[in-house]
Amino acid sequence: MSTKSRLRACVVAGAAALLAAGAVVGSQLPASAAPASGSYTLVNSFSGLCLDVTGASASDGAVLTQSSCNGAASQTWRLSSASGGQKLVASHSGKCADIQGASTSAGKPVIQQACSGSAFQSWDLTAGGSNYRVVNAGSTKCLNAEGSTVKQNSCDSAASKQWALKSAGSGPDPSPTPTVTPTTGPTNPPTGSWPSPNGQQAVGATINVSGSMDGGMKRYYGTGDLGDGGQSEGQDPIFKLADGATLQNVILGAPAADGIHCTGTCTLKNVWWEDVGEDAATFKGTSASQTMIIDGGGARSATDKVFQHNGPGTMYIKNFRVENFGKLYRSCGNCSKQYQRNVVISNVVATTPGKVIAGINTNYGDTARFSSIRIVDDSSRKVVICDKYKGVTSGEPSHIGSGADGVNCLYSSSDISYS
Repeated sequence: MSTKSRLRACVVAGAAALLAAGAVVGSQLPASAAPASGSYTLVNSFSGLCLDVTGASASDGAVLTQSSCNGAASQTWRLSSASGGQKLVASHSGKCADIQGASTSAGKPVIQQACSGSAFQSWDLTAGGSNYRVVNAGSTKCLNAEGSTVKQNSCDSAASKQWALKSAGSGPDPSPTPTVTPTTGPTNPPTGSWPSPNGQQAVGATINVSGSMDGGMKRYYGTGDLGDGGQSEGQDPIFKLADGATLQNVILGAPAADGIHCTGTCTLKNVWWEDVGEDAATFKGTSASQTMIIDGGGARSATDKVFQHNGPGTMYIKNFRVENFGKLYRSCGNCSKQYQRNVVISNVVATTPGKVIAGINTNYGDTARFSSIRIVDDSSRKVVICDKYKGVTSGEPSHIGSGADGVNCLYSSSDISYS
């Protein structure tokens, strides 16, 4: 038997064993090849939300969004062959997923448009583990879930650019080899006691991180000139992350100075702040396609903000715990250079005293999307879910309202619970 034949036989046998053991459950379709023509929902791997058309509109130019999966026709997409890939046709409108203005630029919205055979209506579904990257043939950029509006951006391994396909019951299921991807990191908001440190380290000068750093659950705290952890501006961070860096399994003790600075795309995984300093983390950078991911961990004793978003891009806060806080998230209200910013907050437990989950600037097009938010010890419902401001480049921003509006502050009553 040839090497290829033996490999094929092993893969088939492994797939059969996994299926027999129930390793692949339900109708989600893991990927190792392009899916067959048929009807599917596309579920974003980071947010767990479904690809949708805003307001279930049937009009040309309606932007694509991500929203809670509900089986609506506007969330059902027919895949059919096209030059360079496959068409994604919205079942409710019969229109094709397209790139606004046939643009090749990152950050352009994905829209629905009458099907024309354009290269910008052709998508290559590329296998990546148990999910797919959805790559536009005209721009070679990936379908990316950025806040409420789905846009195209340069392809990388970010979870926001990974999509799971689930059969919508029309047409055959794909039949790729099942792939089991191990779950890493926390999947639920932590409860109970806070983690105990595995030793501690005084930090007199900012620790620069590129690539990945695992702190082994050691406590790091500031000394010397870093800052006293109060609310004075200009303190230095304990950690500074380069673009693309990951910091995980770290406890920040008091004084925490200005916490952590991210200079672009970054991931904070299972990071805990025992006593938030000026801010727990500040996110900078200049790229509209950058993503900042906070996955797991928690923060407490934040006099003002926990996460400060100064640069552009999308921040994801998930599986997180916050206690005794001012604001969990704030889009900078008076930065000298302003951007549109997006935040997706999911699977978070917030324990009072606390004031606001997220504050955004609607005049710059900011969006905040919430799901699975549990607020503890707030019987009078005083914690504001989404505060809206008119941002400025100097002076102070003005508060202009709060609450869900379907445009900037995106949630429903079922997304928020109290205990």
